Amino acid sequence: MTIICNRSMPSERWVPEPPIRVFDGNLPPPTVKNMINLNQLRVFYYAAKNLNFTRAAEKLFITQPAVTAQIKFFEKNLGLKLFKKKRGKLHLTEEGKALQEYAHKLFDCEKEIETAVEEIKKLKRGTLRIGTARTYARYFMPFLISRFREAYPHIHIHLDEGSSLELIQGLINLKNELVIISKTEENPDVSLDLFSHEEVVLILSPEHRLAAKEAVTFEDLLGEPIILKEEGSGTRKLVEELFRENGSSPKVLMETSDAEMIKFLVQHGEGLAFLVREAVASEIREDKLVFRPMKGKKMYLDVSVGYLKNQPLSRPAEAFLDCLEKLGTKKMRFQGMGMLMEKMLIQG
Repeated sequence: MTIICNRSMPSERWVPEPPIRVFDGNLPPPTVKNMINLNQLRVFYYAAKNLNFTRAAEKLFITQPAVTAQIKFFEKNLGLKLFKKKRGKLHLTEEGKALQEYAHKLFDCEKEIETAVEEIKKLKRGTLRIGTARTYARYFMPFLISRFREAYPHIHIHLDEGSSLELIQGLINLKNELVIISKTEENPDVSLDLFSHEEVVLILSPEHRLAAKEAVTFEDLLGEPIILKEEGSGTRKLVEELFRENGSSPKVLMETSDAEMIKFLVQHGEGLAFLVREAVASEIREDKLVFRPMKGKKMYLDVSVGYLKNQPLSRPAEAFLDCLEKLGTKKMRFQGMGMLMEKMLIQG
């Protein structure tokens, strides 16, 4: 049996650690290198600026004797003379002039910090980091961001795109504060607030044989080449569930995150696809594509706003959530973002 002992060998000499010294406001620190009393520096700054202890005291809302005492402490702590008198007038020494330059820079920075804090509180400064599914980035987010910027024009916006799963991971990694995604799966660290319902439709070329039908059955899809959205997409999950419910799997022609490529390929007869209805609205109006309902099956994406549980949100993120909450009525949003945008634009 091996016994391991952590005790030092007899030849090692134990040296006690030096005691920790605690300095109160009345005792000078051991060296300037370790500590400069910022309160004393502030008193020096106002005294140097006014070259008058009484005026410095008025600016600082303290008594003149308190200024005198603080200056004496400060000079003692530094080991430097900062002021001299000639004919009853106060003057800075060369050391005092040098220190004044640095004090001026420091307290100018302090004013800038105070201004920045007030601007952050009033949403005149800040960054909103938000992620969204690629389809929403093109068709919905310009409208939402435009509304937000009307209220908060000074907020910088950083927009990230990806699949719903990628964006959830981005939230967890603190890449973004908010995400607008379709709900794909639960995550214990993420809150998802339902925002709207978006209809997902089957799109075809106007020349496709199924375009002649008023509604398409699941059996009509068997054997047809399907273009799928990328892995982790909410739309893809709906399509896979549709086939799984019918004991089948899609004949995949291609997988891509690019909705524009999907529409182009479908338009030229290269298969079928499922997309959010609003994403193909202009092509349908121009008769470049047609959509057909699935017989006995309505397909909707639950679009949600996601953010981390038990984590504080920045002022811009809170303001964006507030803007979303005030954007139309819940009934309007649940009719789809396309309908909401149309009604909001009509209302002005």
